[in-house]
Order: sequence, then structure tokens, then C-alpha cells
Amino acid sequence: MLQINLLRQQPDFVIDRLKIKNFDATDLVSKILEIDTNRRNVQRQADDAQAELNQLAKEIGQLFREGNAEKADLLKEETTQIKETSKEFSAELSKLEQEQHQLILTLPNLPHESVKAGRTADDNEIIASFGEIKSDDSLLPHWELTQKYNLIDFDLGSKITGAGFPIYRGKGAKLQRALIQYFLDKASENGYEEVQVPYLVNEASAYATGQLPDKDGQMYHAQIDNLFLIPTAEVPVTNIYRDVILKADELPLKNCAYSACFRREAGSYGKDVRGLNRLHQFDKVEIVQITHPDDSYKTLEMMKDYVASIIKELNLPFRILRLCGGDISFTSALTYDMEVYSKGQNRWLEVSSVSNFETFQTNRLKLRFKDKEGKMQLAHSLNGSALALPRIMAALIENNQTADGINIPEVLHKYTSFTKIQ
Repeated sequence: MLQINLLRQQPDFVIDRLKIKNFDATDLVSKILEIDTNRRNVQRQADDAQAELNQLAKEIGQLFREGNAEKADLLKEETTQIKETSKEFSAELSKLEQEQHQLILTLPNLPHESVKAGRTADDNEIIASFGEIKSDDSLLPHWELTQKYNLIDFDLGSKITGAGFPIYRGKGAKLQRALIQYFLDKASENGYEEVQVPYLVNEASAYATGQLPDKDGQMYHAQIDNLFLIPTAEVPVTNIYRDVILKADELPLKNCAYSACFRREAGSYGKDVRGLNRLHQFDKVEIVQITHPDDSYKTLEMMKDYVASIIKELNLPFRILRLCGGDISFTSALTYDMEVYSKGQNRWLEVSSVSNFETFQTNRLKLRFKDKEGKMQLAHSLNGSALALPRIMAALIENNQTADGINIPEVLHKYTSFTKIQ
């Protein structure tokens, strides 16, 4: 959530920066500032009324001490009317504050200065590429391989739940578990504290990390209890620090978590959803950092390089993209995507996003720290997929298929207990 002081002091800057995200904030910022002016006027009137009440209370006390009860009673009648007026001010103030808050929630985060304008994923910048793409065009897509080797049953998942809820079987299930354990071990080796988190969060948590109201229609909602299935472990992990005041020397905080993730993916269709490409339930290991504002972009580069190192160890061809304004998320200031090449489909598959949210989430979270001078500051929050399982699994089995089976990357051998799927 953008800070109101920024909107007051630099409204034109906010409007111009959000144009990079193809978001026209002109009318919205104007409305927010109009409400803010009204709110501050009401606040001044409420403060004046309270000051008058305080003054009258002193005068009434003095009159009683002097034995002038008759005049004191007259003043007490006057305070009754002022108290009623104060209640009206309080109600109006609450209404304006809520209206202003709801409008600010609909403003996206400002993109970092390095984010370029663009409308779609086609406008993203490729900043690095690694590995070689095989020239063999006879390789099968993963949905045929998983059926051939009995690794994943999409039809059975559809029978039990619906499309987008696959069942992993035999070596497919073991390979999935091996990848999860490998990702968690790598995160722990790199200083991330592992946490196990709930898969359901309350409305306050969903608002705090920016899923609500922006992704309202994309989340599974348990309406009776008003709880939401998490679209990523980012939501519960980051909310560990909601309403927390840290000390500067506690930063950075580093957490990792494995979770199932649930996304409605409303409106998804076509080749992009076939097989493991787009699921309603999938597994992911998430990394989250809470940092000092001065360090967050250095941290983002380190997180990007860390995720890249994992993909390199899996020996998959991949590339790193800096997202353009039209493709970056509502909450992010700067995002790097990692895409692996799926040889069986001859296309790139996104397997990770690593993002810096600056103060956008921490303002909602009220996550602050005391700097060396004892002044309160908002921390910066960052997160990344390290990694998302479905498309990693798809690329891994497609790129490692041979005439007599699927080779398992060496780094996973100690986790799978087998070196080949046949």
C-alpha cells in the first residue's frame, strides 16, 4: 500500500510512475486527496472540540472548588452539546478514513526506475541466458511421458476433484518429493530458516500481502469461516511479521517454506494449461526476506542469483527476464522471472519470480524497525519461488528423456534413490 504522505507530497510523480504499469491513477489520486483534505478538516474540528471540552472541564472543576455550583452546572450542560458534536465528528472521521483506506488499497505499487514500459510478456527484457537447448525435435511433451512411465495421472485427479488437480504416482511422486527436499535443503544451506505454515489464512493476512483486493477472484474462499486457501507460502510467511517492530540489527530476516498452493486460474485455457503447465493445486518452495531499505536491491540481486544457481544444478537451460511495467505484479516494484526451456513443448516455462516490494507490503503489515537513531521506519519485503514444482518437473523430464527412459539429474540422486525412470 502506498503511503499517504507520498500521495500528498508527490501526486504527479505517483501518477507518472503508475503509467509504466499501464495504470491511470489520475482520478483515483485526486479522489484520495479530496477525501484526505476533508478528513483532516474534520480531524481539526474534532481536536478543537476536544480541546474545548478539556478547557471546560478545568473551569467546571475550579467553579465547584469555589462553591459556584450553579455556574458549574450551566457549563456542564454546555459540555453535553459539545460531546454530541464530538461523536458526530468521530463517526464522520471513521467513515472518511475507511473510504480513503479502501481507495488507497486499489493503487498498485510504484515500479522501480529500472522497469521499462510495456504491455505484455513479449516486452520483458532478457538479461541472461544459460545452458544449451537440445536440437532433437522428436522429444515428447511431459503429458505423454508421465502417461508412458505412469508418473502422473491427470484423469484420476479430474475424477476426484477436477481439472488442474493431478495425482503423482510411484517414481513421479518420489521425484516430486525429492525436488521439494532438495529445494528446502539448499535454502537452509543459504541461511533461510525453514517454517511450516498454515494453508488457510484470514482476510487480514490476505490484505496485508496484497492478494486482496487485487486477486480476490483468483483465490479459493472458504466463506463460512471467511478463510482463504493460500496462492503461495509468501502470504503466511510474510504475515509472521505483521504488526511487529524489529530492531535494525535483527535485519535481514530470512525464511523458507514448502507448501501446496491453490489458485483458481479463472479464464485460463488452451495450450498453456495442458499437463503441468497451469494447475489449481501445485507445490512450491518459497523464500522470503525482510530487509533494511538500504539493502533491499542488493538482496534482490542475491536472491535472483541464488534461484539461478539451483536451476544450474538441475542442468536445465533457462533465462532470466526483467519484467516490464505491463507484466509486473500489482504489489511488486521490480521482478525477475526465471524461465526454463521445455524441449518437449518447444517453449519457455516460468518457474520462478523474485520480487522486491519495497514498503508496499510492510505498510499494510505495519512491519517496522527502529533505526540506529531510534526512529521508526518501514522495512522492505522480498520473496521468490525457489522453486515452483510443476513446470520444473515438466522441463526436467522432457529435457532428460532418452530412448530407454528419463535420466535423473545427479544432484537429486541422493533424494530419489534411483538414477533413471524406465
